[in-house]
Amino acid sequence: MTRILVIKLSALGDVILALGPFQAIRRHHAADHITLLTTAPYAELARTSGWFDEVWTDFRPSLFQIGAWLEFRRRLRAEGISRVYDLQTSDRSTAYFRLFARGQRPEWSGIAPGCSHPHANPERDRMHTVERQAEQLAMAGIADVPRPDLAWLDADIAPFVLDGRFVLLVPGGAAHRPAKRWPAAAYGELARRLLARGVQPVLLGTETERAVLDALVAEVPGVVSLAGSTGLAEIAALARRAEAALGNDTGPMHLIAAVGCPALVLFSSESDPVLSRPRGPAVELIRVDDLAALAVDEVERAMARRGGSGAER
Repeated sequence: MTRILVIKLSALGDVILALGPFQAIRRHHAADHITLLTTAPYAELARTSGWFDEVWTDFRPSLFQIGAWLEFRRRLRAEGISRVYDLQTSDRSTAYFRLFARGQRPEWSGIAPGCSHPHANPERDRMHTVERQAEQLAMAGIADVPRPDLAWLDADIAPFVLDGRFVLLVPGGAAHRPAKRWPAAAYGELARRLLARGVQPVLLGTETERAVLDALVAEVPGVVSLAGSTGLAEIAALARRAEAALGNDTGPMHLIAAVGCPALVLFSSESDPVLSRPRGPAVELIRVDDLAALAVDEVERAMARRGGSGAER
C-alpha cells in the first residue's frame, strides 16, 4: 500500500484553512494510507474527519534533544513513506525533509530545497493561505481543492441551554497581541444592544481567556459565557445554529466562518486579511488601523448586513 504523509502542525486558523487541501488529498489518494503529522490540539479533529488513516502527534523536540530527533528520524524512515505534502512549509517541517537519507527521500511537495515537487512561485508569501496551498497541490498533481465539507463536525449543544435567537461573540485572541482585540467595553455595549432586541449574546473563549469573558458577564447581565466549555465540534455546532457571529482575528472565527455562519471579523493593522482572512460563504470584514477607534455603531450596522457582500472596508 502506498503511504502518504501530510504535515500541518498549527495554529487553529491555519489548520482550518487546510481542511480543503486535506479533503483534496484524501480524494486524490483514495486507495492509499494517509498519515497526518499535527500537534496535539488538532489530533482529534483530524481523526474525526475520516480523511486520515493515522494521526501522529508532533512532539516538537528542541534542537538539543538529539535522542528525540533520532527516534523521529527512525520512525519516518521505517514507515515507507512514498510522498509527503508539507502544508506547514516552515523551517521545522523543512528540517523533517532532511531527516530522510539522500537517495531515499520520498516525493515531497513543499518548499524544502531539493524536494521533488516544490511550490515554485516566488510570490507564494504574498498569497492567501487557501490559494497558496491550492497552487502548491496543483504543482504536485492535485488540481481541485474544494471548500471543505464539514458536515461530520457537529456536537450536541443542548447542555448549553440556549433558547431562541443567539449571536456568537469571540472577544479574545492572542494575549501577546492585544492590538488585535476590539476593546471589551465595545463588546459589552454591543451585547447590551443585542439583548435589547431579544438576541442572546453567547461568548466563546478558551480557559485562558476566561477573565475577559467573566468581566463581560459581570458588566452585562444576561450574557452567556461558554469560556473553556467548547471544543472544536461544539464551536462548529453553535456556529451552524447561531444567527451570526462577531469576533477578532482569532482561530475560532475561521471555524465559525468555514461552517457557514454569517461572520463579521475585525482586523487591525496587526494582521493582513489579504493573507489570512477566514473563508466561508458569508464572511464580512472590517479593517481599521486601531480597533480602539472602531465605533459600536459601525459594527452594529455591519452585523445587520450579515451574510452580505463580504467586501473589505
